[in-house]
Amino acid sequence: MVVEVLAAPGELRFSELRGRIPGVSQKMLSTTLQNLVADGLVARRVEHTVPPRVSYRLTPLGDSLEVPLAALREWAERHMVEIDAARTAAPGSG
Repeated sequence: MVVEVLAAPGELRFSELRGRIPGVSQKMLSTTLQNLVADGLVARRVEHTVPPRVSYRLTPLGDSLEVPLAALREWAERHMVEIDAARTAAPGSG
């Protein structure tokens, strides 16, 4: 979801990202961003102000995920009824 939110043009600050991803904790978002930066999918820019301003954007490698992620999203939407039925039928589901 972070990659999808960052797909918009420009950079986003941490607080802007957090506001656009419902239910994400600060810790989870921070860990996810650290991993995406380490993988080369996201670039991190720090402005040396007080307090520091940190912005994130997709790298060209991260941008290249747009088509595969769109295909996965389309597949999930197409099969949502089947997925929900399987979850309902799974042992321990209720």
